[in-house]
Amino acid sequence: MLLAAGAAAFTLTAGLATPLNPAPQEAQAKDDGGKKTLTVAVAQSVDSLSPFLAQRLLSTSVSRLMYDFLTNYDPKDNHVVPGLATKWESSPDKLTWTYTIRSDSKWSDGQKTTAKDAAFTFNKMMTDDGAATANGSFVSNFEKVTAPSDTQLVIKLKKPQATMTALDVPIVPEHVWKDVKDFSKFNNDKDFPVVGNGPYVLTGYKTDQYVKLKVNKDFWRKSKTPQFDEIVFKTYKDQDAAVAALRKGEVSFVAGSPALTPAQAASLKGDKNIKVNEGPGRRFYAIAVNPGWKTKSGQKFGDGNKALLDQKVRQALFRAVDTKTIVDKVFQGHAVEGAGYIPPRFQDYFWEPSDGQKLSYDPKAAGKLLDEAGYPLKGGKRVGKDGKPLDLRMLCHATDPNDKAVGKYLKEWYGKIGVGLTLNCVDDVSVPWYAGEYDLAFDGWSVNPDPDFVLGIHTCAALPTKAKEIAATDNGICDKKFDGLYEQQLAEYDPAKRADIVKDMESWLYDSAYMNVMAYPNAVEAYRTDQIKSIETMPTASGNIYGQDGYWSWWSAQPATASDSSDSGSSSSTGVVIGIVVAALVVIGGGVFVARRRRTTADDRE
Repeated sequence: MLLAAGAAAFTLTAGLATPLNPAPQEAQAKDDGGKKTLTVAVAQSVDSLSPFLAQRLLSTSVSRLMYDFLTNYDPKDNHVVPGLATKWESSPDKLTWTYTIRSDSKWSDGQKTTAKDAAFTFNKMMTDDGAATANGSFVSNFEKVTAPSDTQLVIKLKKPQATMTALDVPIVPEHVWKDVKDFSKFNNDKDFPVVGNGPYVLTGYKTDQYVKLKVNKDFWRKSKTPQFDEIVFKTYKDQDAAVAALRKGEVSFVAGSPALTPAQAASLKGDKNIKVNEGPGRRFYAIAVNPGWKTKSGQKFGDGNKALLDQKVRQALFRAVDTKTIVDKVFQGHAVEGAGYIPPRFQDYFWEPSDGQKLSYDPKAAGKLLDEAGYPLKGGKRVGKDGKPLDLRMLCHATDPNDKAVGKYLKEWYGKIGVGLTLNCVDDVSVPWYAGEYDLAFDGWSVNPDPDFVLGIHTCAALPTKAKEIAATDNGICDKKFDGLYEQQLAEYDPAKRADIVKDMESWLYDSAYMNVMAYPNAVEAYRTDQIKSIETMPTASGNIYGQDGYWSWWSAQPATASDSSDSGSSSSTGVVIGIVVAALVVIGGGVFVARRRRTTADDRE
């Protein structure tokens, strides 16, 4: 998700040209009897291939290929289009929704897909905490789900719910999943091929090596036939190695985490047969503050600094951050300064603080807030009533150069106001994150066209049932006012009124200073024009290729032919290789993006 911080830190070296962990033969691009394989290089591990547990961007992207959803988003402008459901209607009171399930969908084992599969999926999420791990917020307001016939799904609600055409839930086959004993532990990675009804079928998986899928020739969408018979997500240990592989023609598409660093993008722009694509991103990059973790029952856990329970201290840290410098020096202009929680790409929900509300960069104002909070400056250090200096720990991703670059600035800026900062850069931040054992952390999520999910991860309902277990929450936030606003937006069907409520929620998050959104990074990626003739961005006019709300990029990819290339020698003689590199994203979730779906870096949730 993040771009780079300084060309020197990201110089490509010859030693990185070879992937550190190449996938076995099955994951290599090849052309057996005319079969074309699209190879996608990723720098993120799969957390689970179960759609009930998948939280990282890679995992949820694979779920989108394996399983159909009731509805989908049009790649041109994100409006809702039919998926497994061909149409839907609500009762006058908006409490009963009836979906017509298409009759031309079937599972990859030959059995027919019916409304009963959808009812099973939702009912399992409603009654099993393990099945509700990834997407439980979508069904928390459901009262009853039934399937009166094979083509009719009926959902009765406790109260109106504005997200009924944006239920981001993969539908699974009842005849396979009814035998699962423990949904919290079943990872769906033992028996291949895995039964699904999406555009692709999962045929193989090896931890940290590859995920392999083939085109589902029985998929109902017949308007366009994919030109690649197989997709292989291949694990790379290093983003520079993937960029080097693109330059050598070993892969055809490279994205970063999920954006290339400025140095990487600049180094590719002059290369023959390589095109750099850049568009407004759907992610934000933020500092998350430990709010004092607790379970749903109120049991407190974790060791976050108690000083952060004071809003003035949190706002002081907010005012000590120079977001313009981060955009200019770290992202080198490939980002927009942060403001509200929803990126400007989604204009209906984008929010900015008023002049009087804005917590702009002002070290003197930050110092005054700390004085008021009872942390006077003594000998260059802020000291509490207990006589201890105000020193904070910050979780960062060891694989993300942006976290480290921004972290250096934060240490300097916090030092100016007398606050100490220690960076704790680890490979998997999800462990200390869900244990509540941190003070600050780098955070980031990809936002869907409908903002409900990314807002729901800050509600009390998203807290863990037990201490230190993975849950739906992003950062352990629980506040009655925020919950009240969340319930209001969920029940509001008027788009303009709902958008106003969402902006009120963003305003609360901003004032609370639990989430300091520093930037909205652009999507920056590159591909070889001698290997990819065309591939669809989302949105079409100016958007991203990797990390879409759907499967459009893979579905649309057209391989280049010899006549399309000015340098056919750079293509593999055994077939077209298409790779996409995804660096690690902020863990927790997301990322998840994350105990949820889209988090930055190691655990980017989606």
